[in-house]
Formats: sequence, C-alpha cells, structure tokens
Amino acid sequence: MKKVTLVKSIIGALPNQKATAASLGLKKIGDFVLHEDDAVLAGKVKVISHLVKVENA
Repeated sequence: MKKVTLVKSIIGALPNQKATAASLGLKKIGDFVLHEDDAVLAGKVKVISHLVKVENA
C-alpha cells in the first residue's frame, strides 16, 4: 500500500493534473489516500509528482 498526500495546491495546475488528482481522490492540501502499489498508481503519481508526497503505508 502507498499513502499519497497532496502537499501543494492544484489551483495553478494544468487541467490534466487537476483531473489526475481528482481521480486519486485528492481535493485539498493535506488530503491523503491509500492505494495499492501498481503501475496505474505509478503513472498517476508521475503526472503530479511535484504536487504530492508518496510514502509506504
């Protein structure tokens, strides 16, 4: 499991980055979600890597 936490605002982000954050379930700074560690999650995190922090959970 990976814990993905939104650490920066998505206000100035590109539309695809906002959509990626929403698809992960992240809306506000400090929101976090737990996801299985797979290729889909890795791809999503790569798109918004500058906005999130990823930890093992």
